[in-house]
Amino acid sequence: MANRRDSRIEPSFEGSPRAKSSEGFSVSEEDRAVPGSRKSASKGRSAKAKSRGRGRGRDRNRRGLLGIATRLAYWCFVLCIWGGIAAAGIVVYYGAKMPAATTWSVPDRAPNIKIVSVDGALIANRGASGGEAVGLHEMSPYIPEAVVAIEDRRFYSHFGIDPIGLSRAMVANLLGGHFSQGGSTLTQQLAKNLFLTPDRTLERKVQEVLLALWLEHKHSKDQILEMYLNRVYFGSGAYGVEAASRRYFGKSARDVTLSEAALLAGLLKAPSKLSPARDPKAAEERAQLVLAAMRETGKISDKEYKTALSAPATRAPSYWTGSENYVADTVMDELPDLIGDVRGDIVINTTVDLNLQKLAEQSIRRLIDESGKKLNVTQGALVSIDDSGAVRAMVGGYDYSTSQFDRASEARRQPGSAFKPFVYMAALEAGRTPDSIRNDAPIKIGKWTPDNYGGKYYGKVTLATALAKSLNSVAAQLTMEVGPDAVVEAAHRMGIQSDLQANTSIALGTSEVTPLELTSAYVPFANGGYKPDIHFIQRITTANGKVLYENNGGSAPRVVKADIVGMMNSMMTGTVEVGTARKAAFNWPSAGKTGTSQNSRDAWFVGYTANLTTGVWFGNDDGSPMKKVTGGALPAQAWHEFMVAAHEGVPVRPLPGTWKSTPSDTIVPDEIPSADASQPPPAPPAAVGQSQPAATSQPVTRAPARPVRTTRPAETVDAGGFGMPSDSGETASIKHPVPPGNVGGPTKKRQTSILDILGGG
Repeated sequence: MANRRDSRIEPSFEGSPRAKSSEGFSVSEEDRAVPGSRKSASKGRSAKAKSRGRGRGRDRNRRGLLGIATRLAYWCFVLCIWGGIAAAGIVVYYGAKMPAATTWSVPDRAPNIKIVSVDGALIANRGASGGEAVGLHEMSPYIPEAVVAIEDRRFYSHFGIDPIGLSRAMVANLLGGHFSQGGSTLTQQLAKNLFLTPDRTLERKVQEVLLALWLEHKHSKDQILEMYLNRVYFGSGAYGVEAASRRYFGKSARDVTLSEAALLAGLLKAPSKLSPARDPKAAEERAQLVLAAMRETGKISDKEYKTALSAPATRAPSYWTGSENYVADTVMDELPDLIGDVRGDIVINTTVDLNLQKLAEQSIRRLIDESGKKLNVTQGALVSIDDSGAVRAMVGGYDYSTSQFDRASEARRQPGSAFKPFVYMAALEAGRTPDSIRNDAPIKIGKWTPDNYGGKYYGKVTLATALAKSLNSVAAQLTMEVGPDAVVEAAHRMGIQSDLQANTSIALGTSEVTPLELTSAYVPFANGGYKPDIHFIQRITTANGKVLYENNGGSAPRVVKADIVGMMNSMMTGTVEVGTARKAAFNWPSAGKTGTSQNSRDAWFVGYTANLTTGVWFGNDDGSPMKKVTGGALPAQAWHEFMVAAHEGVPVRPLPGTWKSTPSDTIVPDEIPSADASQPPPAPPAAVGQSQPAATSQPVTRAPARPVRTTRPAETVDAGGFGMPSDSGETASIKHPVPPGNVGGPTKKRQTSILDILGGG
């Protein structure tokens, strides 16, 4: 063993300064396999092995991650393939439920009915849309810019579907844990509005996508945006930008400012919640976000942005609540009888003058505001009609926004003494004259005693004085003389349409009528005896100007003789000059009659000039009494205020007809009936002016003498509607349009409204 160890040759490496063997080999001291160094050598080899192992581990880890990523990408690709197949299957499945694409078409927009005044000013829009369609390049450019900026910034670059926006919405919905964003483009929104229900289902979403692609294929971007802006809902019942602009700002979409456009665009997210009518603060905050979006997209400059922020949009507070809406409602009621079903946008030119309409509304509201609480008056109505039958103004109540019930055309109320002109007209036609004398004294008709207002009696009076002072006893006597049937016939002939009770109490206006029909029945007194058809509509055209209906005028039949008109005008002038309507007088020849129903439940004044006939009513819907309000008070005041303004700058014209009053010392009275009228009255004298013995030598009370009017030359109505028909012949040609007799359909029997029943009026 010793020899073998001694004979072993140790290796040697060149360059080592350490031990060398005789054969020239050498090793470093730490590499020698000697007992004292084995442990350290083992450690060295172990460290190197570990180092090599770690390197191989890192390589294996890298190869493992790469494999996982590769497998993940593979399976994602596979899933995408299968997902695409599944999506295609869903599209095919739900698409198969839809009609063939060849049958698809954009549905017609709900027709808009634009109602304008006699001079073309907008009164109202009616129809499901609430506003006319406006071309994209006609409306304010701020509107489409604002909508695109806040709703669909990539509208002009996507193909109907926005994958980026859709992905963003999906992420937001996943992170939020609920459906908060739809990711729909404007095209998709239009598709939903045109064809689909608002349900949030997979089927509806698939159909929405298909329809959006179809819209993009069929229409240009501008056409799609125009359709969207004219159909989308903006809240408060407004569909389309024109309706919304009118509703919120009282102006056309053509005139909308930057700040107003921002407010409109902001409403699209939540029209009802963000409506400025409901939450002005929320609407303004949303508008500020729209302005910021417009600045980010480069649609407006920093200067425009700051200017718009400093001058936010101001909402028109009561655009859709004005009294002109009473006119619009009446027009809509008449429309079907004129043109049938409305299938497209139309324009209705009315006879209403918006300036007069505003004057009428102001006069009614001012008096109720000032005296309503003190006198227990809550409602009023006013109708003004020119000589041709054209309605120039109509107010149906104190406030349209709180009550759309039209008291002017629908409320049937007792006219009181405002009905007496038909009694006196029947008496004049039976041979009486304004100078005929009757005894104003308490009279008993069966069990009824028609007392004078205030209980005052005047003894022997002329009919002119009796009408001017509105003496009930004389009116009752005349009704007994001529018969209630004659009074009813005269009233219907003049224009009253309501059913009238032919009894003696009709003399005091106990049968109900509407303000519109009572006012229209006074028109023949103003125009010389002719009954025109009362109308609101002058012309109806399509949006392109095609005439669908036009009121070309016509002949108004004579319903009362010229001499009777002259006598009636002479008598009713006294009502304004010295009688119960002195508060109505102004610097025009005018006439009329006051009326007050029992317990002051209704107060009236209907009066006229040669230009306009205007009726005013005040009362309460529930029929409760006012506090001693008579026709000569609030109604006469409102009439005066309206008529003074309406006649400003209009040349003064006399009332038609003539009547030469008999001097007081030569009056020959008719036979005066007994104060006890329980027996049939004596027959009237055979001819006007027939001598009858005077009942007494008591002095006769007469209305003051007035200047004798000369007979007017025959004339026709002028272009302004302020003329008067000729006094000759049985009919008068009226140049101002009068519709045919069947305008508005056949005459319908008027029914008592629920308000009349509840109010007892």
